[in-house]
Amino acid sequence: MRMPRTTLIDHALLDQTCQAAAMADRQRKNANFHPSDDFPAHRLINAMQPGSYVRPHRHLDPNKDESIVALRGRFGYLSFDDQGAVLEAVTLSPQGPVFGIDIPHGTTHTLLALETNSVFFEAKAGPFVPLRIDEIASWSPAEGTAAAAQLWQAWRVRFD
Repeated sequence: MRMPRTTLIDHALLDQTCQAAAMADRQRKNANFHPSDDFPAHRLINAMQPGSYVRPHRHLDPNKDESIVALRGRFGYLSFDDQGAVLEAVTLSPQGPVFGIDIPHGTTHTLLALETNSVFFEAKAGPFVPLRIDEIASWSPAEGTAAAAQLWQAWRVRFD
C-alpha cells in the first residue's frame, strides 16, 4: 500500500494560494489538507485579500468549533450578537500579540483580511456541510452586494 505524501506548509504553498486568491472572484482561496469533504477532521489554509467579505455566520453543530492561526499578514476577527452588534474585535497576526483564536460553535463571526496576501490555518470537524439559513446572520447583507462592501469597510476601520 502506498503511503500518502507529506504536505509541506511552506512559503511556496502560501505564495501559490495567495496568487489564486488574488485571481478569485471572492478574493480568497483555500488549500485543503483533508482528502475529502466527508473526512472527519478538516485542516486547511485560507488565503484572503482585503475586501473579501465572509458573511457573518455561526456553526450550530456542537462539533463544529473552529481554530484559526494566522500564518501571514493580518486579520480582523469580529463576533456579534443576534442583532449584529460587535461583541469582540481582535487583530490576529503571526507576530502577535494574538496569533490564533478558537471559536466556539454558536458564535456568530467573520474574518477580514487587513493586509494583502494574508493566510490563516484552520482546523475544524468534518464533514463539510453547507451553512443552513439559520446559521447565516439574518441581519447581514448577501455576498457580492454594495451593502456587503459598505459593511466590510465599516468593520475595517475598527482595526486601524
